Amino acid sequence: MNNLENKNTDTEGINASQIKDSGFSNLKYLIVGIFFGIIFVKAEIISWFRIQEMFHLQSFFMYGVIGSAVVVGVLSVFIIKKFNIKTIQGEKIEIQPKTFSKGQIYGGLLFGFGWAITGACPGPLFAQIGTGATVIVVTLVSAIAGTWVYGFFKDKLPH
Repeated sequence: MNNLENKNTDTEGINASQIKDSGFSNLKYLIVGIFFGIIFVKAEIISWFRIQEMFHLQSFFMYGVIGSAVVVGVLSVFIIKKFNIKTIQGEKIEIQPKTFSKGQIYGGLLFGFGWAITGACPGPLFAQIGTGATVIVVTLVSAIAGTWVYGFFKDKLPH
């Protein structure tokens, strides 16, 4: 292999020539996304009214869903670390330690305010649009714009 082929890597160090791109390579993600979208709709997780109940402290439902997700996440990380589980490709999973930053507080507050105002967090946006709530497209475009703005100013922000 010559030097040019070695330099053909993305920012994560993955050799771009190793990635096989077929027309159906992302089909599994589409299927899982549709499956989760159906679950979100049936469980009323995407309901603006459920989200408003949560922020008005009128119902435990959404806190239970979020709490369950946190418990599953904690258990998953524990099992990955305890049993040294590898990826499907056989690579070691390394979870880097995180340091606290006051920017996390500001970002969390901004995220929470946006969630409370719009009644949508990024995950269920597509499911909400899929149910016919097309006004959520405004929230989706705003989320994309916010991500772009963050990326633009990222190096100037305190981390």
